[in-house]
Amino acid sequence: MPPPPPRPPSRLPLLLGILLGLSGGYILLGTLRGGNWLQGNGEPRAITPRADLAEFEKTTIDIFEEISPSVVFITRLRSLPDRQRTQRIEVPNGAGSGFIWDKAGHIVTNYHVVQGASNVKVTLADRTTWDAIPVGGDRDKDLAVIRIEAEPFRLKPIPLGTSDDLRVGQSVFAIGNPFGLDQTLTTGIVSATGRMIQSMNGEWIEDVIQTDAAINPGNSGGPLLDSAGRLIGVNTQIVSESGGSSGIGFAVPVDTVNRVVPQLIEHGRVVRPQLGIVVLDEMLRQRFGLQGIVIRSVQPGTGAAEAGLRGFYYDDDGELVPGDIILEIDGKSVTSLDELLKRLEQYEGGDSVSVTYQRGEDVHEVEVVLQAPGE
Repeated sequence: MPPPPPRPPSRLPLLLGILLGLSGGYILLGTLRGGNWLQGNGEPRAITPRADLAEFEKTTIDIFEEISPSVVFITRLRSLPDRQRTQRIEVPNGAGSGFIWDKAGHIVTNYHVVQGASNVKVTLADRTTWDAIPVGGDRDKDLAVIRIEAEPFRLKPIPLGTSDDLRVGQSVFAIGNPFGLDQTLTTGIVSATGRMIQSMNGEWIEDVIQTDAAINPGNSGGPLLDSAGRLIGVNTQIVSESGGSSGIGFAVPVDTVNRVVPQLIEHGRVVRPQLGIVVLDEMLRQRFGLQGIVIRSVQPGTGAAEAGLRGFYYDDDGELVPGDIILEIDGKSVTSLDELLKRLEQYEGGDSVSVTYQRGEDVHEVEVVLQAPGE
């Protein structure tokens, strides 16, 4: 029987020798370099000195440090029955932002931030928390005022700017509480002005500011600032499919805020001056086949009566003649009662406005002195 063929020589000793040789080389190299070359020498690296902060960084820091004490965190509470239904308990039901308006403790925020709350808590920058008292609100502008009874030394009113002179491209800064993360600063630019958005009740808000500063849930009601640290708008909405910031946010302009808030503080609602007319309701307007704002009657002794505006009347033949149709207020077109009211809310009692109206086939223009409600 022939002997079995010889086995091939094993390569294991050769591989072990190569590995040991490499290890020895690494150890020798590390020893020659004075340490483990894979991990360095374990000493901290030297810090590279930096130059002074850039001017835009200083501006951003200054704005935050100056204005953040004026920004508040708002928690909306909702009353619910407990498990045994023997009493009611209050649980958090949303959060938002706001800012201090004056030393009397008035806080401005969005209407939708406090809407439907059984109670509202306000946390100041000094971490103290206060129960808020409702003062007034305007759903159409998505603005509300609440008040806290805090000591004046805790209250730092926010500086006010203007919004009618904003330019696309100028820097803006938003401070708020996105996702409950209080005292958060985001920056951006004015992306557009003169936008129109729908408020929470479906009414249109005009001349709204569009910005790409990151605005997220919880930023609502917080301030939008210019580079001088002045209030230029109240952050109110975002356009987003995901619910997070997509670079399209909107703020109610400060010129609107500065007109509405004093009325909310004084009256609890927006008080619009009046022309002194009664407008034909929708059903009758359609029955007569008329379009626009048709005057049904003019109240005696009002600015409309003094200016010669006319409502429905019967002519000498006993025929009913339709009233005047209002076309424009101070050169701006109005086609519905809502538009008319929005135009008038920009004025105060005693102001004079130009009214363009149609009577029959002719178009006329007169000056009408507005009256405050109750006059």
